[in-house]
Amino acid sequence: MATNRSRRLRKKLCVDEFQELGCELTLSFRDGLSEAEMDSFVEAFLRDGVEGNGLGYVGGDDYGFVCLAKRGSVNAEQRDKVEAWLKGRSELTGFTLSPLMDVWYPENSVNA
Repeated sequence: MATNRSRRLRKKLCVDEFQELGCELTLSFRDGLSEAEMDSFVEAFLRDGVEGNGLGYVGGDDYGFVCLAKRGSVNAEQRDKVEAWLKGRSELTGFTLSPLMDVWYPENSVNA
């Protein structure tokens, strides 16, 4: 595709100045966690860790993508809040929260 795109097309494609950032999340649950405990964790995560910070989550119980709930990008402060929320949870043995990355084109580098 041509690199000389109109502003309207750049916005539609979410590239250049319209790039949207988010981060990948992988969760590792402790052994012996009941289904009810896992459901309770996921509900709390979505309510307090994600929606409470104006974010959205796409994925399953153990892997997904954290992005902004509306059009735009997750900022470093929001990412840090999600990370801090996850660190305090006893249901997890660990988690991986990637650095901010392009939501639509993960192979692209993050614009300055």
